[in-house]
Amino acid sequence: MNPLELTPQEIEAKREAGEKLCLIDCREPEEWAICQIEGANLLSMYSVPANLQQLDAQADETLLVVYCHHGVRSLNVVQWLQAQGVTNCVSMIGGIDRWSREIDPAVPRY
Repeated sequence: MNPLELTPQEIEAKREAGEKLCLIDCREPEEWAICQIEGANLLSMYSVPANLQQLDAQADETLLVVYCHHGVRSLNVVQWLQAQGVTNCVSMIGGIDRWSREIDPAVPRY
């Protein structure tokens, strides 16, 4: 079983190593409009239950990396997904804000 959370550095190291990851941004569309991580998919927190089957299938193929603004919502999503049996998922500690500070300063902060 995966840890519940990984740091932005750990996630970037996986990407650089060529590991296929599915980045899921669980913020709201208005937050997504401000900034996003390249290659991520928007799936707001409240639409996750309706997409459980799709997420479960995706998790069979790749690690799901869920993030939000600061990492609180994404951790809740990952805990819920794991309770539903979707274990191949992690939350990014510190969210897109920490990603912007430590990995890609071109991503705007808000």
